[in-house]
Amino acid sequence: MTLKRIHSGKPFETKIGYCRAVVAGGFVHVAGTVGQGDTVEAQCASALEIIGKALSEAGSGFDKAVRVTYMLPNAADFEACWPLLRETFGDNPPAATMIECGLIDPKFLIEIEVTAFAGT
Repeated sequence: MTLKRIHSGKPFETKIGYCRAVVAGGFVHVAGTVGQGDTVEAQCASALEIIGKALSEAGSGFDKAVRVTYMLPNAADFEACWPLLRETFGDNPPAATMIECGLIDPKFLIEIEVTAFAGT
């Protein structure tokens, strides 16, 4: 099996030992991704932008997403993200799970992990 590793170039990848995404077995597996901003909506949009770049580099896109996991320290914040998520996934929504949990840093309000079909 051929693996393609997609790196974002961020220092945490080297420090922790991971990459932004791995293409394997016909799928793109995008690592849990946090974004920047002061609100959950801003962080969600930022994380989706980073994920979108990784999917694009893998020859995929949000329209090929099959699974998404949302992780939030406060489940009540999730509803604020729904309009952006509907816009992002459109008529091709993936299977989804939302988990309330602690994240690596209290400043983060959402982390998103995506699996999508690779290529066309």
